[in-house]
Amino acid sequence: MSASETRRQIADVADRLFYEHGFEATSFADIARDVGLSRGNFYYHFKTKDEILDAVIARRVSNTRAMLDAWEQAASSPAERIRSFIHILIANRTKIMAHGCPVGTLCNELAKLDHAAKNDAILLFTLFRDWLARQFAALGREADADGLALHILMRSQGVATLFTAFRDEDFIRREVADMEAWLQAQCPAASLLHSRQSA
Repeated sequence: MSASETRRQIADVADRLFYEHGFEATSFADIARDVGLSRGNFYYHFKTKDEILDAVIARRVSNTRAMLDAWEQAASSPAERIRSFIHILIANRTKIMAHGCPVGTLCNELAKLDHAAKNDAILLFTLFRDWLARQFAALGREADADGLALHILMRSQGVATLFTAFRDEDFIRREVADMEAWLQAQCPAASLLHSRQSA
């Protein structure tokens, strides 16, 4: 395995462990064990846990951009793209129930630690915020596009937090349906067009 492949594998494993156990609770030994590297070989690739965190955040940013690009390509209308964002709660419900939202949990932990990388992690939320704002602007809501983007982002975070606490599948499905109804109320003309196309 090449050095770049090993670094990528370390970042993949660290990403999972940071999500499942938290950044602070995950040790070098935990990551090295799950990757299957000796400590000496591990230090060849990453000297500090902060270097690994940087790689994890970069990996998440790259994956988020790829997901947003895929939603752009897959959906023909901005409203349908926003629905893709809303439905991520359903698609990821098993992971969310077990460990919370991967973006929210990382940002919250780094903020509590006052970690130097906390602003880098916030870029993950900013990607969603800017992308959602562009979708609302494309629906004719340019004046309040950013406010609408923050509202749906805030709502999804609240749903994820409560779902993690209560582990109620009916709750998350009701909330997703309610967010879809809210979206339709914001953009009735676009939603009507979607209904006709789906019929």
